[in-house]
Amino acid sequence: MRRFLLLYATERGQAKAIAEEISEKAVAYGFSADLHCISESHKYDLKTETAPLVVVVSTTGNGDLPDTARKFVKAIQDKTLPSDFFAHLWYGLLGLGDSEYTYFCNGGKIIDKRLQELGAQRFYDTGHADDCVGLELVVEPWINGLWAALAKHFLLSRGKEEMNGTLTMASDASRRTDPVTQELLHIESQVGLLSLDDSRRKDAEVLEQNAVNRGQSKTLTADFEPSLTRSIPPLSQASLSIPALPPEYLQVHLEESFGQEQSQAPVTSVDPIFHVPISKAVQLTMNDAIKTTLLIELDISKTDFSYQPGDAFNVICPNSDSEVQHLLQRLQLTDRREHCVVLNIKADTKKKGAALPQHIPEKCSLQFLLTWCLEIRAVPKKAFLRALVDHTGDGAEKRRLQELCSRQGAADYSRFVRDSRACLLDLLLAFPSCRPPLGLLLEHLPKLQPRPYSCASSSLFHPGKLHFIFNIVEFWSDTTVVALRKGVCTGWLATLVESVLQPNTHASRADGEKALAPEISISPRATNFFHLPNDPSVPIIMVGPGTGIAPFIGFLQHREKLQEHHPDGHFGAMWLFFGCRHKDRDYLFREELRHFLKCGILTHLKVSFSRDAPVGEEEAPAKYVQDSIQRHSKQVARVLLQENGHVYVCGGQCCQCQIQAEGLDAALNNGGEVRCANICTNI
Repeated sequence: MRRFLLLYATERGQAKAIAEEISEKAVAYGFSADLHCISESHKYDLKTETAPLVVVVSTTGNGDLPDTARKFVKAIQDKTLPSDFFAHLWYGLLGLGDSEYTYFCNGGKIIDKRLQELGAQRFYDTGHADDCVGLELVVEPWINGLWAALAKHFLLSRGKEEMNGTLTMASDASRRTDPVTQELLHIESQVGLLSLDDSRRKDAEVLEQNAVNRGQSKTLTADFEPSLTRSIPPLSQASLSIPALPPEYLQVHLEESFGQEQSQAPVTSVDPIFHVPISKAVQLTMNDAIKTTLLIELDISKTDFSYQPGDAFNVICPNSDSEVQHLLQRLQLTDRREHCVVLNIKADTKKKGAALPQHIPEKCSLQFLLTWCLEIRAVPKKAFLRALVDHTGDGAEKRRLQELCSRQGAADYSRFVRDSRACLLDLLLAFPSCRPPLGLLLEHLPKLQPRPYSCASSSLFHPGKLHFIFNIVEFWSDTTVVALRKGVCTGWLATLVESVLQPNTHASRADGEKALAPEISISPRATNFFHLPNDPSVPIIMVGPGTGIAPFIGFLQHREKLQEHHPDGHFGAMWLFFGCRHKDRDYLFREELRHFLKCGILTHLKVSFSRDAPVGEEEAPAKYVQDSIQRHSKQVARVLLQENGHVYVCGGQCCQCQIQAEGLDAALNNGGEVRCANICTNI
């Protein structure tokens, strides 16, 4: 078989899953994939690699490389490497990202750019898949086109080798039709066809299906709307192209523990882990605010956890207990929830390089596994839906699952699965005859990830304490039954602090009312770019709507202490653009900001209220943060262009374009610096 090297750089497992899919499909097209994590540099050598290279790279945070890719990128960014270091290398790269973040697919772009700089050449165009609209919209056609591109590459390579023959042989070849050329022309035509709309073939399939089912079509076209569980023509009558069945590879046994000690610690990729008590919890918003925002204070005084303003950290959280119980009930495993989970690789599996999931600890109970180890809220991928098909008994339900994972059903998958945030439990409730084995769920459910939060305090201002804030996420799920769901982590935290929660008065409870402080587990997640300038005289502009204000409270607290310690020091101006809906409902840290303004720590405070109506004859206030920036664009441009200031942007959908849209492109290009923190605090 024709071999190619397949590397993946993953943070949450998506890049790995896609690379494994490529590896499994390769055999059917006559290729053999040599699959490795990009961090396993001892298993491959790009300096001597002669086979084509395929790379799948994810992006984490605000454009950061996955941890698994850092060593690789550091090695290839060695400035002593010659420009032809990879001149022998041909590659194709697929980048994964989310366009809601500023530096979309930046992990893939960094590697792609550096490979080009070192002389590597693409045999296949780079793909950028967007998780915001659905990775599969790019991933599936990119993989489909990969085989033709690889075939073309191997044919060209073979043709070049044959060109090394004698002149006589070359002359003879010119008088005949070269089979390599013929095959190459065929491959090129197939590559072209991959980018064409196959609507004519689909139309033919629909017509053929209509001819077979003409007598039934009238009833099928009854007036009803499509849903998660049913489709309408033409999809309901179409011939389907469904993905290949992923090979099963896990064998699961549930054993009674008989009093044996079981693991109660989730396996995390982050280290170290700190177990810290919650010393205070305050509701920052009024009860009639649209969103409820909480501040939590952690006592880190008995640990060596340290942080700087602008840093972030991870909270290790569990799944909802009620959802875990419902899932156990649906799987008919409630009476075995305390059994120990024992995993093995199936002896007859066809999965290449099958390995036990590293995020599942040994000797843990089924209850613990579903609570702390697996992301049961994850939106099922099409490969998961395809696997569920073979464990569904009802014919209509089986057909609908086939539609949802098919190429023809892409729109329905987007609407009823991805956009509706359907999860495994939703699917099992929607398709009652679907009874998957536990091993299948462990193969397809991703690892439960820790949730990142921005530090909202300074250790100089609050020694031994760490603050963070978040909105309690609530959303309606109507995939099967209409229900109000809360964010996995924010919902858990809100429940956890109910006994110690204070209203927005900053008053402490009386000693008699003091409740037992709950503990949570956290880990550091330091950033190297979202810190205050080393030179305190540099002016800074902070843009933080909503909970995006979190790191800037830490900045202001830190600056206040620095000015106390260095009263004769020179400190630059600090601007803050903050926005919320209502002045009297969700104006976060109002009193603190007034204090910083009064003390001269904060030199300019510009607040926008998007839902409040203007009062009296006063000038209409800026409605949104970007409106406020536009009103003060001259001052902002001066800070950037003339004073070499820094702009910091933080929010749920942090985007540099908000600033660029106000005519500040020149400021961004010719002076100053913009730094974005895209820590999602609402999941």
